[in-house]
Amino acid sequence: MKIASVTFALLCPAALLAQQQPHTVVLHAARILDVAAGKTLTPGEVLVEGTRIKEAGTHVTHPAGAEVIELGDTTLMPGLIDAHTHLFLHVGNEANQTVDESVPERTLIAADAARHDLLAGFTAERDMGTEGAGCADVAVRNAINRGLIPGPRMRVSCNAIDITGGHEDNSGKNPEQHLLSNADRADSTDEVLHTIREQRKQGADFVKMYETGRDNLHDGVFTSPYQYTQEQLTAAVAEAKRTGSRVAVHATAEPGTGYAVAAGVASVDHADFLSSETMKQMKEKGIFAVPTFAISEYFAEHTESPTATQRRRESEAFHAAEFKKQIAAGVPFAVGSDVGPFPHGTQAREMELMVKYGMSAADVLHADLINGAKLLDWENSIGQLKPGFFADVIAVPGDPIKDISALTHVQFVMKNGEVIKR
Repeated sequence: MKIASVTFALLCPAALLAQQQPHTVVLHAARILDVAAGKTLTPGEVLVEGTRIKEAGTHVTHPAGAEVIELGDTTLMPGLIDAHTHLFLHVGNEANQTVDESVPERTLIAADAARHDLLAGFTAERDMGTEGAGCADVAVRNAINRGLIPGPRMRVSCNAIDITGGHEDNSGKNPEQHLLSNADRADSTDEVLHTIREQRKQGADFVKMYETGRDNLHDGVFTSPYQYTQEQLTAAVAEAKRTGSRVAVHATAEPGTGYAVAAGVASVDHADFLSSETMKQMKEKGIFAVPTFAISEYFAEHTESPTATQRRRESEAFHAAEFKKQIAAGVPFAVGSDVGPFPHGTQAREMELMVKYGMSAADVLHADLINGAKLLDWENSIGQLKPGFFADVIAVPGDPIKDISALTHVQFVMKNGEVIKR
């Protein structure tokens, strides 16, 4: 049979050509999202050839033999982007996970988390530290890229970089237990540079650094001590740039947020409080704020006492008020949820909260898709339904411009031209 099939292919050029041609699909729905214009068009169609978008708009070519997928009263749009995830964390005591679970076990859990995120419509993510699992995120990214497991396109950082006694150094525990840090410790500029190089050697795409911690809100004043000096951050940014990488910081308050922006980081994640000067510099330099409201809401709803709940709610309200100031100041935003400590696959809630706290749905979608693609260095490949872009397409019920909650009910997912959920 094998010989016969080979002979047939040799004698039949048409059969050989058919084997070489990429699969062609036409997606049809009631609407299509034009992210850049901030509006939906009616109807919506996308022509997919192999892994790429060939055409997109209200009407596309219907090649002979193309598969047509009818998606009804939905909106076609690019796959969602989460610029702040933690695949290696799950619901529960996140500090104890690094003690109770081995790295192989956490890697398997991370693979399952990636699958949940993809099924929820997130076709690209930036994973912001493995919280003690080293560069195991590189293995997850590579397995996804090789088609061994389902998951989003990934940018990974290995462990975050932290000072001794810093934000994720398991401080306050019994010293006799000699608990490992949930980050890679680096206290001097030389140590920071060495750590960045070591992580790059192991496959990291970018650098994650803890710049502030621990947060405190008292009498309406939000504080969080800085961890790295502006000079140290500047050296880190220069080292990352040398290899085509960038630095993202966990930074919640001044002066740490200002130091990070002055150093030229790619994003300030959490960004609870930014001074007027810092906001001005972020606008001028195109540095993204990534608010991460969803994790704050989840923690406020799952506290151990009424007092803790009140404290969390006060912090939420403070951040929401500052967010409005940041919008007014023209700070550019990307969307990141900090998912991990709350269930993977539910992080579209972040975009609902950004609308709730003052951003228009169109602007949130622009922040997620266009700005998110820029932040992940994929602005010419994902985030819009354009010819030549990867065929990462989802369909949501209704119109997300009118009701952002549509993003929490993704009905169809295609990644790289392959239907994942239908």
